[in-house]
Formats: sequence, structure tokens, C-alpha cells
Amino acid sequence: MRPLAGVIVALGLVALGILWIETQVDEKRPEVARLPIQPNTAVSALPDFAAIADVREKKRAFFGFLRPTVEQVNLKINGQRQFLLQLKQRLDQGLTISGPQAAKAERIAQQYGYELRQISSETLAPLLVRVDTIPVEMVLVQAANETGWGSSRFARDGLNFFGQWCFKAGCGLVPQGRDDGRNHEVAKFDTVEASVSSYLKNLNTNPAYQDLRAIRSELRGARMEVTAASLIPGLIRYSERKEAYVDELLNMLETNRRYM
Repeated sequence: MRPLAGVIVALGLVALGILWIETQVDEKRPEVARLPIQPNTAVSALPDFAAIADVREKKRAFFGFLRPTVEQVNLKINGQRQFLLQLKQRLDQGLTISGPQAAKAERIAQQYGYELRQISSETLAPLLVRVDTIPVEMVLVQAANETGWGSSRFARDGLNFFGQWCFKAGCGLVPQGRDDGRNHEVAKFDTVEASVSSYLKNLNTNPAYQDLRAIRSELRGARMEVTAASLIPGLIRYSERKEAYVDELLNMLETNRRYM
């Protein structure tokens, strides 16, 4: 039988060993850079991502810069969604809703390009397909893809992280390689929040991304997690490259999870 003193010493050595192992693991675990940037960041305050020589540090900095704004915009969308879900639950139970509640629902519907002629459980269901969040990881990898990790001219000069177009003269930045006869520009935004909000609204309202919304709605109905990997295939019409674009985003998602 081992003496008590020997047991204590042995336990102490084991604890030190575990502590040393945890320290080594922590040192190898990458940390996501959290830059002190607010959602209303102006162009002048955009970090110079192109100047970051270390690729891993650049990725952490880019994701860390954009993530807080994506989370904030998603939080607003989720607030709208929860309000509509509560309204639908009341109507399912045969309860009435107030005038202010109805007015708020109509304002949300208008924001998402949905005509809400009357408010019922049946009319709220299609609206809820639109009023929903997008996985942060999907937003981040698409922004990285579209901007070359924040170094593109459109990101630097227009806070456009998603290659969004506009069609009114002077609304944005004219692409250098624009074909003759084309009149589109790459939209310019005043803040990072405006850029992210416009992108999420595009995914939630544009007919081109109806499949994405259908996938998300089916997952919600099955009480399954809505992940970046599950929704990225719904971006097949975001680029003329179609399947190749989707495959590239899925590959970026897998190879860059450690930096998010």
C-alpha cells in the first residue's frame, strides 16, 4: 500500500502534467481576431487587410472584423421572426391580435417585399420563409471569396463585401471589366452594417434565391440545424460559375473553420 505522502506527490505530478498538456493545446488553438470596429464603420476606418502578410492572421482579422456586424444584423432579423412566430401562435390558438401588432407585421412584410393583404396563420407562413437568419459562417466565407479577404477595390472603396450590383448611374463603382452596353455598377455603402443588411435582404427576398429559402424552411420544419454547408448550395444562381462557385464556397468553408 502506497504511503499517503507518496500518493499526494503522485497526484500533484499528475495535475501538473495535465496543466502542461492543456497549456500546449491552448497555445496551438487559433484565436479569432476581434477588432474594435463598430457596425457603422466608414470606409476610412476599414483595416488594410492587404497589408497583413501572414495569411492566417489575415483570415482571422477579416473574419473577426466582419463577424460582429453579421451577428448584429442577424439578431435584428431574428427579433422580427420571433415576433411573427408569436403572432402566428396566437392566431393558431384562435386568439386576436392588436392593431399595433398588425401594423408591425405589415411593416415587416413590406420590408421583405411580401404583400400581406390580411393577417392570418396562413398568410404569415410564407412571410416566415423570408424572415429568417443566415448562418454567420456562410456569410463570412462568401465575403472572403467575393473580396479576396477584404482587399478588393469594391470592399476598400465601397464597403461592398458581397459583389452586389446596382443599376442607377452613380449608385456605386463602375467595374473596370464591364462589357459594352452594360449599365450595372457595384453598389457602394456608407457603413458595414448597410452592406451586410442589403446582402441578407437580397438572399431573403430575391427570386433567384428561392431554393435557398426553401432549403432553410424545410430544415426549420424538420427541427434540424440550419448550417452554412446546408444553405450554400442555394447560392447556385449567385454566380455565373454556378456549381463551380458552390463547390468553391464549400471548400473554403471546410478549410477555414479554424479561423472563424
